[in-house]
Amino acid sequence: MAEKSKGERRTGLLNGFAAYGMWGLVPLFWPLLKPAGAMEILAHRMVWSLALVILALLVMRRWAWAGQLLRQPGKLGLVTVAAAVITVNWGVYIWAVNSGHVVEASLGYFINPLVTIAMGVLLLKERLRAVQWAAVAVGFAAVLVLTIGYGRPPWISLCLAFSFATYGLVKKKIGLGGMESLAAETAVQFVPALAYLLWLSARGEATFASHGAGHAALLAATGVVTALPLVCFGAAAIRVPLSTLGLLQYLAPVFQFLLGILYFHEAMPPERWAGFALVWLALALLTGDALRTAHAAARALRSAAVAPGAGLPPAGTVNPSRKPDGVTAGPDPVDVRP
Repeated sequence: MAEKSKGERRTGLLNGFAAYGMWGLVPLFWPLLKPAGAMEILAHRMVWSLALVILALLVMRRWAWAGQLLRQPGKLGLVTVAAAVITVNWGVYIWAVNSGHVVEASLGYFINPLVTIAMGVLLLKERLRAVQWAAVAVGFAAVLVLTIGYGRPPWISLCLAFSFATYGLVKKKIGLGGMESLAAETAVQFVPALAYLLWLSARGEATFASHGAGHAALLAATGVVTALPLVCFGAAAIRVPLSTLGLLQYLAPVFQFLLGILYFHEAMPPERWAGFALVWLALALLTGDALRTAHAAARALRSAAVAPGAGLPPAGTVNPSRKPDGVTAGPDPVDVRP
């Protein structure tokens, strides 16, 4: 049994590395789709993602959720909101990468956990500990430093961080699995995306059929680029602890940051380094606090388990499968990345 558990964890870790690694390396893919513009790429991503995810759900015979969702107008409304928010996120990210702003885009996913926490405080009235308040304050200082360095607010980063944090908040309320959620959201996106592609084609501005089979295949592959990391993420999420996924999620912006500097040769003046250093300090504070809390919860559970006559943890004991009051384990990783 222990051998099987160890094998499951290893499989989960490999899938987690694969998911966040693919999300981190995706800036290498979007430039391959030129001369298609960001809007055309985005529309193809929506159309082909729906086609692929429907095929996957047909193979897995997972359709019961669809009937239940259609009978819940409130959830359908949330799905529409999630689809709109992730559309903004995807579109800005594709545009940023193809316009030479990979480093600034990576910053958005570095500060996303801080934005998620801030939204939890402002919208959900969650309570923070002192270290978490310090992390948010350092993150705010980093944005100020970067604003001075860029000569403007880092709007790409802020747009990506706030849209993704909002998306995560809405997805929590919907309560669908990764594949099901993507299917519902891309179903909402499909009609306007297809209409845009048909309009583009009627104007003679579509690149899908005018730049060869290779270009068409790459545009169709946007569905694979969207769905494959999601499948790996789902396999990881059921096999490794939330705290481990929380650490793995930083792989994606780290890879994006390194690609921006080493491959795309984007400028990093001293004030920009200073801003990123403050962001990394904030994340270090947040991660350290999350790990301490997770270890404390695990110790409490073990102590309750060995107590005389204890079959279940006593009332008030922290359940490590969920977060204690407030934001204690950092933001949950969300399953749809750029």
